[in-house]
Amino acid sequence: MPGRYGRRAVLRRALLGIGLFLPAALPLGARAAEPVRVLMLGDSITAGYGLAQAEALPARLEARLREAGADVRVIAAGVSGDTTAGGKSRLDWALAERPQAVIVALGGNDGLRGVPPAETYANLKNILERLKQRGLPVLLAGMLAPPNLGADYGREFRKTFERLRREHPEAVFYPFLLEGVAGEESLNQPDRIHPNPRGVEEVARRMLPPVQELLSKVQGG
Repeated sequence: MPGRYGRRAVLRRALLGIGLFLPAALPLGARAAEPVRVLMLGDSITAGYGLAQAEALPARLEARLREAGADVRVIAAGVSGDTTAGGKSRLDWALAERPQAVIVALGGNDGLRGVPPAETYANLKNILERLKQRGLPVLLAGMLAPPNLGADYGREFRKTFERLRREHPEAVFYPFLLEGVAGEESLNQPDRIHPNPRGVEEVARRMLPPVQELLSKVQGG
């Protein structure tokens, strides 16, 4: 029969039962911590040309960061053959991943194709300014031009990244993405351009400190 053991009592007990399944340790509205999302915007080096995805730079960099205690996810946004112009054109698409920090690792194909350094500068400047407008911490990885294009071109190409470093002091700057790997036969694939798995590990090892600095700039990090 109804009464104190009627519908209201049953409903009250049901709600109480539901409450028992709520996590008591978390305050109302609290969310479980998620890994910091770092986007790596690049070309074939980022895409892992000639390698399994688990051997590519984003994956190996993420592994080293996690070993060092960082809860991070490195999002691979590399397209083989991409120039700085290509990276600029697909930036908004890449940012759909909602990263909290960005590594810009472009320029290698500009150098290989002899793109005028002024164009490389303008493209990277556009990328850095758009990321700054969004309040995203950035690491800019520099690149060197191949020697066959001549000393003058190589000098102007290098100055492109040095100029961007001066104009964007808020960005973490890593002078040369392939430091310690470029020109080392044992660390590169037969084309002598793309790192092999050992070469990728060396790049990731050397990049670890500047990427850790980048993570320190993430809000709440």
